[in-house]
Amino acid sequence: MGNNPLAEQPESNNPPAVTMQASNRLYQWLESEQVSFAFTTYQANRLFLVGRKENGRLAVNERLFDKPMGLYATHEQLFMAARYQIWQFENRLAPGERYQDCDRLYVPSQSHTTGDLNVHDLAVTDKHEILFVNTQFSCLGKLQVGYSFTPIWKPPFITKFAAEDRCHLNGLALQDGEPAYVTACSNTDVAAGWRDHRLDGGVVVHIPSNEIIASGLSMPHSPRWYQGRLWLLNSGKGEFGFLDNGQFVPVIFCPGFVRGLAFWKNYALIGLSKLRSKVFTGLALEQRLVNDAMTSQCGLMIVDLITGNLLHTLYIDGVVEELFDVVVLPGVTRPKALGFQNDDIDRLISFPGSGGVIVTKPAINLSGLNQPVQKPGVPRASQLEQEEQSEIKYQKVLNLTPENLLVYESMTQPSLRNRWLTQPQRGELFGVSASFDGEMVGLAVAESWRENNTLQVELLSSYVLPKYRHQPIEQKMHGYLHRALTNAGKLV
Repeated sequence: MGNNPLAEQPESNNPPAVTMQASNRLYQWLESEQVSFAFTTYQANRLFLVGRKENGRLAVNERLFDKPMGLYATHEQLFMAARYQIWQFENRLAPGERYQDCDRLYVPSQSHTTGDLNVHDLAVTDKHEILFVNTQFSCLGKLQVGYSFTPIWKPPFITKFAAEDRCHLNGLALQDGEPAYVTACSNTDVAAGWRDHRLDGGVVVHIPSNEIIASGLSMPHSPRWYQGRLWLLNSGKGEFGFLDNGQFVPVIFCPGFVRGLAFWKNYALIGLSKLRSKVFTGLALEQRLVNDAMTSQCGLMIVDLITGNLLHTLYIDGVVEELFDVVVLPGVTRPKALGFQNDDIDRLISFPGSGGVIVTKPAINLSGLNQPVQKPGVPRASQLEQEEQSEIKYQKVLNLTPENLLVYESMTQPSLRNRWLTQPQRGELFGVSASFDGEMVGLAVAESWRENNTLQVELLSSYVLPKYRHQPIEQKMHGYLHRALTNAGKLV
């Protein structure tokens, strides 16, 4: 990408370890098209809004939410599916008004509690109804007062509403403002049946006719009706394309699991995810990346619909490894959203005749009332990526042997299973684990032995789960391991 504008660190109270690398002319493209965009990542519990500053650099605003997935944008609103809620954001800035150099200020104004339905895509119809893909119950649903949801349609092969994710219904496309198409990973009617059909069991269903109009796809996602065609992502093969008489026509190969699709004029914005999950393994995409000596990427691609060529990219690294959905924000220079991690949500006020957003004074912390409070919609402590260090628990792992270490194989790097195949144990094994909320998130193992009457120590393995690597967990494990070896007389 060379000397190009880098996206600066996301704006937040405590910026996470996220880096973004923009292609050379992405900034200029946003400037010439007068657009911004937003995307979600449920893997890292974040909503990102990307615009541009006047200095030629991208402006990135980040907010924490609990498992954000489907995203839908209208001129003044954003709608977002979360773990057990559907959020509605509204822009509080009047035309021409600015707040901290932003020309859109999306405030989470309403939330609908649905329970954990594993909502994927969502959309707003011409009748202003919020429709969503209820993946857990294999149906299309809408909101209704007094209920978690009301089912309005299910695929013809689903025999009953059950919380079993039978076909992994995931994508929704509107046509002329009404629900028209859905994607599913299979046409199975048993609990989690889709998992055995990831390679070629994917289908597209036409809602008005109840007919399967395309099959043989690999984990299809993000159907979108645009310019008289049904576009979609053949995710298991890393392909963006469209349907032509029931056949999928690929336009471009994408180096990642594609999910999230939006359009602007003759351009497509496509979300990319790394192949980190077991759900992504064994797919044709994985083998193609190997054959082409490519590495899966996380980020966004912008593709020219006329030529099929890749024009611009925004690659993302760090704790964000997967994207779910993306939307275009036309006519927006620098969007921003309010979250629940600081007092902006308390202090930014507007009302008819206020002349714009008013910033009130900070509240005084009263004695006994200044303890942190769980904010609505924010990931629970067990899902947060930025836990306080005191929440990570460290402890010695006793009586280690090559045999009982096999149960921790997924937490060893380099692999201890492979090590024992070629090298015998030389001495005593010491281990320290890190855990959060009862789950092991890190493990370090060392070996101590005597050689020529000299005490030797080697660190054999050290591993931390990817989503916790922005914290100094590994350094702390090494410190505790050093202390354990010292106390045991293995270090001087």
